[in-house]
Amino acid sequence: MTATVSLRVWGDFACFTRPEMKVERVSYRVPTPSAARGVLEAVFWEPEMYYLIDSIAVTKPGKWFSLRRNEVGRVISLDAAKSAMEGRKPLEPIRAGGGAADAAQRNMLGLVDVEYVFTAEVRLTEKGRAAGEKVAKYAEQFRKRAAKGKCAHRPALGMREFAADFDFAEGPPPSAGGLTEDLGLMLYDVFDPTNRQGDKNVTPRPVFFNAVVTNGRMDCHPDRVAILRPGTGRA
Repeated sequence: MTATVSLRVWGDFACFTRPEMKVERVSYRVPTPSAARGVLEAVFWEPEMYYLIDSIAVTKPGKWFSLRRNEVGRVISLDAAKSAMEGRKPLEPIRAGGGAADAAQRNMLGLVDVEYVFTAEVRLTEKGRAAGEKVAKYAEQFRKRAAKGKCAHRPALGMREFAADFDFAEGPPPSAGGLTEDLGLMLYDVFDPTNRQGDKNVTPRPVFFNAVVTNGRMDCHPDRVAILRPGTGRA
């Protein structure tokens, strides 16, 4: 048994980075199913359930913009932070700007002023089925939290600094209109959707699909699109 939920999401900036770009960040034209799943999980998630992205409606495709920014290649370790908190050793900051050794300048091609409607099925994991849970329970919890603007952490549009606003949607729009485009090969998720129902840790393994947007809607359901698994020789 499944239940379907939808979420309207919008923001000033977005960047859904293409994995084949090794140096500069270049966004996909529309969000990946992986990005949509991340937004939904930011609003509500429990280990007894998972989301299977059904479709992404592009109500405002946005416009391209370019930006050069400083990024850092390292993070502060937990041991260093703990030592600083205990007063044993000063915390050495990571310096991102002003030509600091920690920084690396990178160009980014992203999107500005976007809006989408994410629609997904709520399904039970093995843990949820073993406990006799019902998907309707989790779908209703999602609806209540989304309608009140609650989230476990602030969702983002591809990058953490590009915060997203959201609201519960009754369902996908009948036709978003506008964008119709064959986007070619797109990252589907960093986890194979056929393995999400398990209650054990799943090894990250990126899978892809051929993305097509028709009248502002991109079909993402793995029962209707072919999931491509690199290195396995199978779809």
